[in-house]
Amino acid sequence: MIRKVQASQEIWGKLTGSISTPEKFEAKRLELAEHEWARMKKGDSRECRNCHTFDGMDIEKQKLRGSKMHKIGIAEKKTCIDCHKGIAHNKPKGMKEDEDE
Repeated sequence: MIRKVQASQEIWGKLTGSISTPEKFEAKRLELAEHEWARMKKGDSRECRNCHTFDGMDIEKQKLRGSKMHKIGIAEKKTCIDCHKGIAHNKPKGMKEDEDE
């Protein structure tokens, strides 16, 4: 229920005009993405983990880079969104380098 209320803010943005055009939406896209990334991090990337878990991965069968990064993620108790920003949507313009993992 809480997520539905949070999502309704997007409707409010359309109604009030703050994201009513593609240009206005693009101008706020980084801010909106940062809110979503924080929400996903707080929830331990629950949406991803419904299907993808470290326990369910055969890390040794992954490509070298993926295997290495997943081992680091497990050791550092990272959540999916820490490294996989832009996996479902294009990354917004203006991201800092450290966010571009």
